[in-house]
Amino acid sequence: MKKLLPILLFLFVTTFGFSQTVNYGIRAGYNISNLDFSPDPTFNNDHRNGFAFGGFIDYGLAEVTSLYAEIQWSAEGGKGEDIEADYLHLPIMLRLNLGNLTVGAGPQASLKVWGSNDAFSTFAASGIAGLEYMITDELFLDARFAYTFTNILDEDLSAIEAKQTNIQFGVGIKL
Repeated sequence: MKKLLPILLFLFVTTFGFSQTVNYGIRAGYNISNLDFSPDPTFNNDHRNGFAFGGFIDYGLAEVTSLYAEIQWSAEGGKGEDIEADYLHLPIMLRLNLGNLTVGAGPQASLKVWGSNDAFSTFAASGIAGLEYMITDELFLDARFAYTFTNILDEDLSAIEAKQTNIQFGVGIKL
């Protein structure tokens, strides 16, 4: 058994070591985000349209799977000065390549980067899922849906709970 383990480890490393590809690039997106309050708000709660941009790395694990990580700035929240929030997101998705179409899902950590004296929590945890369509070998279109699992409002400042949903349509280029 002690001799078999190093052999299996060597085979695993060489098999995946030579099949890995690494792509990196930039992408920009258009957000449609909304806040879901509990209890219902006493004010007009319209969705907010905003923009997002960032850079990514797509690390090939095997021929059809990859691990995708991105750092992204995104304007989200609700429509209205008091309920707008800008975030620095770090989505990490496990992706499956189906030819020109790629599907993926995973967790997303978010850090609020705008406004210090508001009721928003500094950190949020979300789930993200998306589709990507390759137009050329470098240019792609994508669509994503993110749902925040944690309360995005600071619990010390507010008795209200809010969850955020965000739909994002993007375009990107692999460099």
